[in-house]
Amino acid sequence: MTQDSRTGAATEATTPSPARTATATATGGATAVRKLSARRRKEVVAVLMFSGGPIFESSIPLSVFGVDRQDAGVPRYRLLVCAGEDGPLRTTGGLELTAPYGLDALGRAGTVVVPAWRSISQPPPAAALAALRRAHEEGARIIGLCTGAFVLAAAGLLDGRPATTHWMYAPTLAKRYPSVHVDPRELFVDDGDILTSAGTAAGIDLCLHVVRTDHGADAANALARRLVVPPRRGAGQERYLDRSLPEEIGGDPLAEVVAWALEHLHEQFDVETLAARAYMSRRTFDRRFRSLTGSAPLQWLITQRVLQAQRLLETSDYSVDEVAGRCGFRSPVALRGHFRRQLGASPASYRSAFRARRPQEAERGERDGRGERAERFDRIERDGRGERMERGDPRGDLLPHPRRADGDGPGRGEPEVYAARQSEHGRAEGPEVAGAPGSSVPARLRGDRGERGARLAARRAAGRGLGPSLAQGAAGLTQAGGRGPTLPAPWDRPLG
Repeated sequence: MTQDSRTGAATEATTPSPARTATATATGGATAVRKLSARRRKEVVAVLMFSGGPIFESSIPLSVFGVDRQDAGVPRYRLLVCAGEDGPLRTTGGLELTAPYGLDALGRAGTVVVPAWRSISQPPPAAALAALRRAHEEGARIIGLCTGAFVLAAAGLLDGRPATTHWMYAPTLAKRYPSVHVDPRELFVDDGDILTSAGTAAGIDLCLHVVRTDHGADAANALARRLVVPPRRGAGQERYLDRSLPEEIGGDPLAEVVAWALEHLHEQFDVETLAARAYMSRRTFDRRFRSLTGSAPLQWLITQRVLQAQRLLETSDYSVDEVAGRCGFRSPVALRGHFRRQLGASPASYRSAFRARRPQEAERGERDGRGERAERFDRIERDGRGERMERGDPRGDLLPHPRRADGDGPGRGEPEVYAARQSEHGRAEGPEVAGAPGSSVPARLRGDRGERGARLAARRAAGRGLGPSLAQGAAGLTQAGGRGPTLPAPWDRPLG
């Protein structure tokens, strides 16, 4: 017989069955679970929903436990969707949901899932917390997905237990509930009758783990195939960790030490150095740091060094040895070991994979840009031909026809300097090169521009479809003191 620390009631501790023991993802040994009450059924899963909860996290247990997939070999659960508070439940995008059950239905469930909580800064409803405590006392399995861990912690169900949550909120959970052993590295933690998952999509991993625990690997693999997700992700959420910390940490005395560490990752220092800067003993510093960030100081420091190495591998040409030195690792061997452990790849292979993606993206963007420019100039040319054909020019569909400088309309007289009609296409108005109707090379390019002007004119001519001969003519526009040679008119060249 044991006494519950929250209620003072005597309860009977039983030996946990194999299906309810902690797996390798849990920290420490399995916690003894209570015998399931006679009025509860193991196959009944209740999902406790609150107003303001995100729809994605809320939909995960509904899809996993609420859809009949017996045709695929997945045993069926009975789902009860329960409202944790009165009124319609608002979710992402202003949608309103109506739960068919209330808190009373939790009394029939062998498993209770809290998919998410609307705000980590707000306390959950007292009635919902009491219902969760009662379900746990009667032997129900309690699951918290993402920020649902805050609801379980508020109910006192995580006291003295290992747990995880979204890496971004792990420091807040550890600081607000010091008795909870928060591990921000894990995708999920199974502590027997209490299970928690990391953020968002990690809820799928935990729900698949529950199916695997209840019905075996074949059932979980069949469900994973139907959901089109991997049956089991080996790595934790370490690869998703960011170096940023919650805003509320800014007021803590250790925040200055944390900021100093982030700014000096290129230097070699250890946890003893950080403890000395905080004027604390190593033991006191470890305890305070864990309550602040949710992780041990050594593990946090290694994670930040790996993140810094990841950024340098992506943005610089430093060798792996140089990256190791610039991230504070004592040797490249240490960098490779920690990098592979956290990101699942060696530094060299990570850089190769990252750079293999970038040229393809750049080439695709350049190709799309060229296509857009070509399409724009083709449209301008087509519009010009159509306008000339409306004026009765029989060759308007073959050649660009000039507009006389005197404004008398189209003509075939001696080549003149024609006024450009380009404002409608977004280009500046101005005189064109004589004899080059439709040309995009301005005649006002002077000889004092030198070779640079010639190269610029040639590139402009070539880029706007003038052809090799006109491009060569444009390159000669730098004769001193004049407009340069007159380019040959298109109709003066033989067709074909």
